[in-house]
Amino acid sequence: MGLRARFWPGLRTRSIWLEAAIALAATVVVAVGAAAPDAGPLGVVLPLGAALAVLLFLFRRTRPLLPFAVAALEAALSPVASIGVLVTSYAVGRYVGGWPQRAVAAVAGAVAVTRPWSLGTLNEAAGAVGGAVLVVVLPGALGAWARTRAQLLAALRERAERAEAERELLARDAVLTERTRIAREMHDVVGHRVSLMVLQAGAIEVAAGDAARVEQLAGQVQTAGRQALDELRHMVGVLRDGEVDDAAPLGPQPGLADLPRLVANAREAGMTVELCAPPEAVGDPAVERAAYRIVQEALTNVSKHAPGAPVTVTIGRTDEGLVVRVVNGPSSSTPGPAPGGGFGLVGLAERVRTLGGRLRAEPRLDGGFLVEAVLPA
Repeated sequence: MGLRARFWPGLRTRSIWLEAAIALAATVVVAVGAAAPDAGPLGVVLPLGAALAVLLFLFRRTRPLLPFAVAALEAALSPVASIGVLVTSYAVGRYVGGWPQRAVAAVAGAVAVTRPWSLGTLNEAAGAVGGAVLVVVLPGALGAWARTRAQLLAALRERAERAEAERELLARDAVLTERTRIAREMHDVVGHRVSLMVLQAGAIEVAAGDAARVEQLAGQVQTAGRQALDELRHMVGVLRDGEVDDAAPLGPQPGLADLPRLVANAREAGMTVELCAPPEAVGDPAVERAAYRIVQEALTNVSKHAPGAPVTVTIGRTDEGLVVRVVNGPSSSTPGPAPGGGFGLVGLAERVRTLGGRLRAEPRLDGGFLVEAVLPA
């Protein structure tokens, strides 16, 4: 630790020179006053004044009680040395945090300045008390006020910095949450369309000898590809920073009413899907959208991992809320390696958990798979 950090923590060079000027001014005043006829013992006052200057320069901020004690002793010996008490009283109020220490210092300083053993008349006593107030109490009060103000400003600054840091964290969390939501939507939408295209392309290969069937399947692949591109373009248009893509297609988010169309598209792609108990609207768009995405992701997984397996989609209402159940049987063929990192079910679990529901996804004993979600509605 250097000298500046030890004696003048946090001070710039200009402030250190100010400390030296204060100490020098106090020494000059004491030296001039020591030449007066009633200044007291010159051989004691001058050394104490020099010691006070050194202590003021080194310890006025870090240990203000040391120069205050020397100043009080000097004032008790010579009335012209009260200037040192005035300076050090302010330092005690400014840099000493405990009120008991301040009170003891104020009493000691008042006794040293008034010198009650040398008072005679009542007028002299009143003047001495007034001098003590001006030299000890007022500077100490100003120092305490300056300390309180500095602490208040520091607390406000710290609170503002903490609030700014919290705002940055909240903004970062909001960006991360929105990025995760968009990634989940893109996975659900585009992944489902591409899975249907893969199924339809496989059906084209099987029906290579039937020109009419190939033409029909090719049209379905083309339609699914256009829809995937439109939905991807819509999401990218929304994500553009500082731009508004007026040509980006806009539309309502899918809900329970769109499930029959989703099932019909899956059937056109060659899947065997049965929709039991067509659902009624629940009035909560978030719940309806989650139910739609659950069915969509389950159908996508069946097309990738269990091609040819029959699928049953059931939507029901219980006391707990809306129940979405998708069950598929065993695959009729051996599926090839399916691309993907398993993020679909993870995204569904996050979506359901956000709504306060629960999700169950597990294999069945017959070789099929079950996806069941209970959504509060």
